[in-house]
Amino acid sequence: MPTKRAEPVTVLSLRRLSLGAPEPQPKEPKTFTVEDAVETIGFGRFHIALFLIMGSTGIAEAMEIMLIAVVSPVIRCEWQLENWQVALVTTMVFFGYMVFSILFGLLADRYGRWKILLISFLWGAYFSLLTSFSPSYIWFVFLRTMVGCGVSGHSQGLIIKTEFLPTKYRGYMLPLSQVFWLTGSLLIIGLASVVIPTIGWRWLIRIASIPGIILILAFKFIPESARFNVSTGNTQAALATLQHIARMNRSAMPEGQLGEPILDKRGRFADLLDAKYLRTTLQIWVIWLGISFAYYGVILASTELLERDLVCGSRSESEAVVSVGVSEESQSPCYCHMFAPSDYRTMIISTVGEIALNPLNILGINFLGRRLSLSITMGCTALFFLLLNICTSSAGLISFLFMLRALVAANFNTIYIYTAEVYPTTMRALGMGTSGSLCRIGAMVAPFISQVLMSASLLGALCLFSSVCVVCAISAFTLPIETKGRALQSDGVDILVQLPSPYTFGHRDKSQKLQLRQLHFTVSRHCLPTVFHKVHKTICTKV
Repeated sequence: MPTKRAEPVTVLSLRRLSLGAPEPQPKEPKTFTVEDAVETIGFGRFHIALFLIMGSTGIAEAMEIMLIAVVSPVIRCEWQLENWQVALVTTMVFFGYMVFSILFGLLADRYGRWKILLISFLWGAYFSLLTSFSPSYIWFVFLRTMVGCGVSGHSQGLIIKTEFLPTKYRGYMLPLSQVFWLTGSLLIIGLASVVIPTIGWRWLIRIASIPGIILILAFKFIPESARFNVSTGNTQAALATLQHIARMNRSAMPEGQLGEPILDKRGRFADLLDAKYLRTTLQIWVIWLGISFAYYGVILASTELLERDLVCGSRSESEAVVSVGVSEESQSPCYCHMFAPSDYRTMIISTVGEIALNPLNILGINFLGRRLSLSITMGCTALFFLLLNICTSSAGLISFLFMLRALVAANFNTIYIYTAEVYPTTMRALGMGTSGSLCRIGAMVAPFISQVLMSASLLGALCLFSSVCVVCAISAFTLPIETKGRALQSDGVDILVQLPSPYTFGHRDKSQKLQLRQLHFTVSRHCLPTVFHKVHKTICTKV
């Protein structure tokens, strides 16, 4: 029977020390880590600029992703597409996202977050412009797949923000990034309502690529992650970056020299499945997949419910009478039904819902913790999916969609923060990349549920969405690590200190002492000399 592989630990044995004056120790030069510097410098003008520029990547990403939802009715009509062909467009976009998300994550951990972010924006803008010249449906699908490949690298902007933000600000600033995604979503819907009826969908795609091109020019104001630079041995670049941030924030650097070890093993997929992170990784993957399935399911279901009148009472009685007299051709899978101004208004109202729960989401993340907050919002998402099956008025449908968009956005907020915090620097980008890749499997399946199954069985589709959300809620609640108030990890060593039994462990100036047989804790590799020094200075006296 195979035995379970034990995690390697470093064992320190303590000897009894005399109570006399300690031997004089040579004075060690003061050192500090990137974490120390980030916390000492604090929040300031640099972080505001970082928040605005890196947050704006969400505008570009939202416009490219939401573009499919508003263009689907037009290309359905222009190329006479069936339901599965319309769904295939969205699926292929996320297929490209899935494949390149892992690749970009690997490259970002090895060559830098900033470089990959720049490449992804150049790639996405180029193929997005080419899409507007698509001569056929096949070319449209291929070019949008290439856009999905490029968009997959945008998550590096979130990682750069995470690695520069002080611990106590991460739980507040990262959820506020949802404002940028909301802005991009509203912008593309508003533009679609004006551009598509006048100059066509091709010009809408060209206009939607403009924010990405502008951001490419703005990236020069944001440096490479100092945590990444120091992990690759480029200490001078990391120090220069931290000094630049301190000058911008008008703060002081910590005393001493920047000293952290070079981490040669970076961006290895096997590290994600190491015993220390295996359970966390598998549960995160399940949650990402389910959240994405629910999020894009809501977006596509919204357009489908509006376009096909699948919920009873969602249209007025007069409109229902008119629909009875339509020709048999309009009932075919290829019928043309363009969005009316009221449909665009409904989409805008439901999209605004993404920001509605943001204040409560921020409070939950910072006071309840990441795990409990996520499990609550996932459970509520499951409930509101079932409520969509209620026969209601147009106002009722809009209310349910509004709440669903608010809940799925809160889910994404929380899991983005948790994933960026739970992994160490050596595999943070890879952890985010693989999670984003698994996430796109859910996004690839969602169109066939929202645009195909929902047409055949509304209740069946909604029950499927709800069931997945329940599984994610349970998985979130049972995550093994809580990251609230936890410093970002670099690379750790497990230390097991064995004490001769029975021993009283304590410090000379403290009256309270504990009887311990062993100590077990984790420290960063570069702290090992300090740990040995502290252990030597500790007083251990026999009872």
